[in-house]
Amino acid sequence: MTAPALSETGPSETAVWTLPGGLRVAFERRRTAGFAFDLRLPTGSAHDPAGHEGTTGVLEEWLFKGAAGRDARALQDAFDDLGVRRGGGVGLEATRLSLGGLADDLDAALALTADVLNRPTLPADELPILTDLARQDLEALQDSPTDRLAVTSRALAFPPPAGSPFAGFGHPASGTVTGLAALTPGRLSAHLRRLGQAGGVLGLVADLEPGRALELVMARLGDLRPGASETVPAAYVPGVRAWLPDADAEQTHLSLTAPGVSPRDPDWLPWQVALGALSGGSASRLFHAVREERGLAYAVSASPVILGGQGFLATYAGSTPERAPETLDVLIAELARLPRGLTAAEFGRARSGLHASVTFGAEGLRARAGAMTRDVALFGRVRPLPELRAQLAALTLERVNAFLAGYDPVRDLSLVTLGPQELPHA
Repeated sequence: MTAPALSETGPSETAVWTLPGGLRVAFERRRTAGFAFDLRLPTGSAHDPAGHEGTTGVLEEWLFKGAAGRDARALQDAFDDLGVRRGGGVGLEATRLSLGGLADDLDAALALTADVLNRPTLPADELPILTDLARQDLEALQDSPTDRLAVTSRALAFPPPAGSPFAGFGHPASGTVTGLAALTPGRLSAHLRRLGQAGGVLGLVADLEPGRALELVMARLGDLRPGASETVPAAYVPGVRAWLPDADAEQTHLSLTAPGVSPRDPDWLPWQVALGALSGGSASRLFHAVREERGLAYAVSASPVILGGQGFLATYAGSTPERAPETLDVLIAELARLPRGLTAAEFGRARSGLHASVTFGAEGLRARAGAMTRDVALFGRVRPLPELRAQLAALTLERVNAFLAGYDPVRDLSLVTLGPQELPHA
């Protein structure tokens, strides 16, 4: 393992190393009294074994019920004694552990994280409690129409391939009632073997000499198990039309999914600017056409979703049942208008918004650590901030519109609605 030369990015230094076990470490030096790190392990709820939905979510909670001779209370006290801020959780494709605190406590924070992953107690008597809490989460999901809609939309647009060992994208991290009932200590302990160095990324920001940063990470995480890194296929099904009846709903919720652009595609940046023009604030097309001009919806948005290394466009609106058909018409009309291109004013606003997002997203330590982790996971490297700014500055309206001329999100659109009545278009 050889540390690469450091590259200057304004006031900071960045480097990326790969540990012998495969864990990639993205480090940035900043003159600060604090530290932040974000550890991403490529096992999420989509990796739950088929028929055992909830495995990863319950396991992540179980890991913090004791480690290295500490019970759950002692482990929590150890984190609290450091005064660190802890975050993370289980997403669709990864489990994240993030911590931030004072620089002097970085080594201890890494050691505690290593204990949780390498030396968890996994007390069997806690498992029924955790599965019961997961069931409560599922019950709460029934009271959230937007969450129910999102889960169902993924299940219909991205069903698992026949014979796949993975449960896929069609369930929440809490699992399913039948999946939770099937969980056992042995199954969860076996699933723990997935959480290791393979495909893992650690983003670290601190005021350390790079060599010292690498020494700390090697000492604490260098013996993390090999782990597993497998991509759950995101086989998109175009043309889905489905309605979730909810007789008591006061609103109708609409979810539209369409193909987009993958992170490593040359059109990624033009697509991001186009999405900013479509749904990037009060001057965006959707906000103006749906809310300001017609007052059709109390909420409307469009955002990129990355699944299986592919990019997709997810559009949402919440309207009254009476005005939901018109809302859908306007949404589709705005998506269909994208191939005609942006105006100069729309392009300028969207590019400026993206530039601001890039700049301010790098200010906080925890945000920067998370951004570096995401960069390495999605793009294979840390994208230097000056490079991103230069790419945005060089991007032209003509380039964006040339991309949009060949981009038709309506052609393969999938639609799922939730409300008291079915929409005529569904």
